[in-house]
Amino acid sequence: MAKGPVLIDLDAEEPVVDVAQAPPVPDIAQPQGQAMQAAARMAARKPSALSRWFWGLALAVIGAVVSVAAWDFVNALLLRSPILGWIVTGLVTALVLVALIIAVRELAAIGRLSRVDGMRRAADAALAERDLTQARAVTNRLIAFYKGRAETQWGRDRLTERIGEQFDASGLIALAEDEVLAPLDAAASREVEAAARQVATVTALVPLALADVVTALAASLRMIRRVAEIYGGRAGFLGSWRLTRAVFVHLVATGAVAVGDDLLEPVLGGSVLSKLSRRFGEGLVNGALSARVGVAAMEVCRPLPFSARHKPSTRGMVKRALSGLFSKT
Repeated sequence: MAKGPVLIDLDAEEPVVDVAQAPPVPDIAQPQGQAMQAAARMAARKPSALSRWFWGLALAVIGAVVSVAAWDFVNALLLRSPILGWIVTGLVTALVLVALIIAVRELAAIGRLSRVDGMRRAADAALAERDLTQARAVTNRLIAFYKGRAETQWGRDRLTERIGEQFDASGLIALAEDEVLAPLDAAASREVEAAARQVATVTALVPLALADVVTALAASLRMIRRVAEIYGGRAGFLGSWRLTRAVFVHLVATGAVAVGDDLLEPVLGGSVLSKLSRRFGEGLVNGALSARVGVAAMEVCRPLPFSARHKPSTRGMVKRALSGLFSKT
């Protein structure tokens, strides 16, 4: 085919392209709240029987070695210097007493959490069976449980006066929620919102690897412990870990750690995850998932089940916790 000259028309009008109308470049992967999901998997993971045996035996061996070494050390010191030996003996005795007190407090905390769980189960049974007698028994247990809490004094007095006015189980349980648990629900919600803001801020602003995972797990542990204390659980170290594992197992089992645009829609509106930068998107998602963890913690730690009127809204809590961090624009 013969090659000839090519005519180029320089006067032709080129189409005008508005760069501002170009679609945004999508991220390689949408934010998924990796920090909170990793923290949930870590907390919900059930140790194997072999690992439990290993750690149990390891603690037993370490305890035996430390005890024998301390005994030999004190006896040798008594032979060399009786005065110094008796001083060290007193210190060791004080240490043992403090350890025993801590152990007793841990057992008392676990027992208190069991009381809360027992009240919630009894209330569920009373509502399911519509048993007014059982509902009154649960209400009396609730009043006794919060005896000495100044913030519930007025509500407990009102509830005591109005117990006889209720003639159905659901009405009596609802009255107990209104009079006694409403201020505690508000305090627990504030703790959840503060933890969600903290996780969102650290994830968005700190680029260090694993810093967001550590922050998410630590904030969740502290939040669950505070929620338990607000509702009267006063969880110790072991009790807090049991509560944390129960909360995360529930979240993982129900798929509540799943992420979607609707999770953040009440904060910014629209297709949120496609409009935010990767880092800030992760921060918002992790904060929103922290709020979900907090709502689950409130349900686990509360001595009465939530009624439809008092049940906290995850979307509303996410909006209150995160709307102050980022604007809709």
